[in-house]
Amino acid sequence: MIVVDTHVLIWAVEDDPRLGDEARRTIAAAQAGSGVHVSAITPWEIAMLTHKGRLSLGRETGAWIDAALGLSGIRLAPIVPAVAIDSVRLPGVFHADPADRLIIATARHGGFPLLTADQAILAYGASGHVAVLDAAR
Repeated sequence: MIVVDTHVLIWAVEDDPRLGDEARRTIAAAQAGSGVHVSAITPWEIAMLTHKGRLSLGRETGAWIDAALGLSGIRLAPIVPAVAIDSVRLPGVFHADPADRLIIATARHGGFPLLTADQAILAYGASGHVAVLDAAR
């Protein structure tokens, strides 16, 4: 099982070349196995990005999200109370972005690695606070 960062879900669904070959294999293996987990904050983050004009999906946002979450092996990870609480109590130093904090807390709560290309999250993982995989590889 893995948790994917918001941009990784978008890259995977859109077949974006920024997603590395190793990351693609990791996603495919997780889809065939126990699943690719997407934090419940990810649809909100995608909707915000499209609303602000920072992301174009080629179709209505809700339809894109429904299709992405309907793909084989994709599982929506709820924001349960333990995840919400952990997101504000992350160990060490990490920035205040609530979406990133909830995605990290989701990975920590499930004990799953987080697939991301976000340099701040990769550095946070390197400090030992969450298992991370580099999505650019």
